Amino acid sequence: MAFETADASMELSPTRAWWLRVPATLLSPRSVFFALREEEDDDDVAARAEPLLLVIWLAGIAAVLATPTATDLLDDPDYDSTLLAIWAFIAGGVYGFVGYFVIGLAVLFGVRIFGSLGSFRRARQTVGFALVPLAVSLLLLLPLRLALYGGDTFRAGGADEGTGERVLLVTQVAFAAWSVLLLVLGIRVVHGWSWLRAVAAVVVAAALLASLAVVLSPDLVTRWLPSG
Repeated sequence: MAFETADASMELSPTRAWWLRVPATLLSPRSVFFALREEEDDDDVAARAEPLLLVIWLAGIAAVLATPTATDLLDDPDYDSTLLAIWAFIAGGVYGFVGYFVIGLAVLFGVRIFGSLGSFRRARQTVGFALVPLAVSLLLLLPLRLALYGGDTFRAGGADEGTGERVLLVTQVAFAAWSVLLLVLGIRVVHGWSWLRAVAAVVVAAALLASLAVVLSPDLVTRWLPSG
């Protein structure tokens, strides 16, 4: 009886298990995406909500801070560091959630083209956990930028332009590429597909997103960017 009690106490709750899977996505992503196959256990599905919320929000903030709008936002006299932080938090949330659902729909379209019967929920959750590297990039690169460049960060000109900034940009792109690779892996594991089929589904999803951007036109897309 004592051993049974100890074993029960060692079992992870669904909520704790999914929080632990967030960092595990960087080290053991197959196990995380395999767990997304579970769709019958309502408690397990519900436990994914808060970890996904955090990941999506952080990834959204990383995305908005990489836009041209953020590059020189502090040159606007109406903005200071506090207002910039508020802007990034709100705009990042909007970017994150819009991206989560739009990219999720594109991925759903891509996998359906190749025969998947999976749900929209599973498609968007695959996207959500694939965004973990992008979310981590915010926690690593933003403090580094602030430590290196201080007040020149998010201002035109200054010390943050040059080789160092280009290295940071390449690093940011590498984190984004990592997320794309995780998306391919996630689709492969969730659906039990070959690499080629998973890559093809992501290519179709990317083509759909590119087509939507073209239809909207660059000017319209620019108007949707957070503005100073």
